[in-house]
Amino acid sequence: MTVGRRKVSGIGIAIVLAILVAACGEDAQETTTTAAPTTTEAAMEEVTLRVAMSSPGDVQIGVWEAVAAAFEEGNPNVTVELNFVADDIYETIGLQSLLTGNDAPDIYFEWAGARLANRYQEGFAADLSDFRENELSSLLEDGAFNGMVVDGKTVMVPGNADVTTVMWYNVDIFEEHGLAVPETWDEMLELSKTLLEAGVTPIGIGNKDLWPVGNWTSHIVSRSMGEEAYDQMLKREIPMDNPALIEALDYIVQMQEAGIVNESANAINDNDGAELFFRGEAAMHPIGSWLVSWAIEVAPDLNFDFFNLPPLDGAGVQDSIIAVSTGHVINAQSENIEVAKDFMLLFSSLEFASMMVDAGGTPLTNGAFDREDIDPRVQSLVELIQNAGAVVAPPDTGYELEVAEALYQAEAEVLAGVSTPAEAAANAEAKLG
Repeated sequence: MTVGRRKVSGIGIAIVLAILVAACGEDAQETTTTAAPTTTEAAMEEVTLRVAMSSPGDVQIGVWEAVAAAFEEGNPNVTVELNFVADDIYETIGLQSLLTGNDAPDIYFEWAGARLANRYQEGFAADLSDFRENELSSLLEDGAFNGMVVDGKTVMVPGNADVTTVMWYNVDIFEEHGLAVPETWDEMLELSKTLLEAGVTPIGIGNKDLWPVGNWTSHIVSRSMGEEAYDQMLKREIPMDNPALIEALDYIVQMQEAGIVNESANAINDNDGAELFFRGEAAMHPIGSWLVSWAIEVAPDLNFDFFNLPPLDGAGVQDSIIAVSTGHVINAQSENIEVAKDFMLLFSSLEFASMMVDAGGTPLTNGAFDREDIDPRVQSLVELIQNAGAVVAPPDTGYELEVAEALYQAEAEVLAGVSTPAEAAANAEAKLG
């Protein structure tokens, strides 16, 4: 099974966070769902509403299926087709192929920021400004739409706000070896060495597609070189082979020399890397907030928790997070725009937002987290987002993909020990020309 990962970005560099304050608003009203609104268009003719997204895993797929069933019940002439695509395919060629092919989606998942702006410029994102001001106004606060406005037009319905990398750790392994959550980078290196000496792989990850290590180590890079320089580099305002990046890549050298990341990292994919953690073969796994629902599904007995990247000796904000916001776009070329709006209104309701929370999501609907029965790890992630000093955008969703891939390749080369920081940075700059 392919599980959808984080990717939720474009929130912007060094924004002081409050993105989920809206999701926890005190003024949310209780709802008792569930009959979806019946649209005039749906009542007039048979409609097939196509919804496409990267696969979020079986638990969250169940929520989408429930929304679709409720919508079809309220709109007997509408058939909802849900299309879940493997996340790496969806992000690269999958979505573009769907949008330009036959039976294009009426609604599709996208990451806020640069990718969303491109969709709007290509003519695939409908103007939802009136929808936001009217039907959605009671469900979503203005802060939920950060990164979703292009040329003054709202072009996305907010979905989730996700931390794209924290360090998940096996609580039982830590307790067995007398380890505590590290408060500094040096402490993380030391506890990793302790695990290694005990025959436990400290950090397991699969980086065949470059983004898993890329997101994690890019957060390290931003902490080291500072958010402003990170932003300038990824916008190509300063070259990739700059001294600040070369210095930042030395943190990856420290991990490589200590041997604390599985040797197979660059040869296996993200799912295989996660399996090392789920099976207890690796004590830690750096990945995003979606791991909660994934682990509940495939490793229900795993006792796990997380910590954010420990402070470094760098120029950046040392309690920053790397995070993104995602949502759903209504295709401007769809013949079913009004039906699509009604579907997204139902999806954004408190009932289904609450179901998404139970599935490990972090929806932005008002009141979604005003409960006492939320998984404590999900609640902690929400608090992490609320209290972060700065938000760093992942390179591959906040910036041009070509630039992100150059940085990711440089970081992978250093982790594998095949290039020095200076060589890797020079290679990245050469790729970008």
